[in-house]
Amino acid sequence: MILWADIIFVMEKKHKERIFQKFGHEIENKPLIILSIPDEYKFMDAELIEEIQTKVDPYF
Repeated sequence: MILWADIIFVMEKKHKERIFQKFGHEIENKPLIILSIPDEYKFMDAELIEEIQTKVDPYF
């Protein structure tokens, strides 16, 4: 998925660091946006989904 992505979004800085460690070469020319959302939500939490949508919307 990383290869075809135009923009990569992550919730926290540590997520960005992990992606760079694993896929550094593949993402070197792709924008990677940190949304500054704490990774403390349960999977598919309604509040999390709303926060992600709010923070991602300006990029589209």
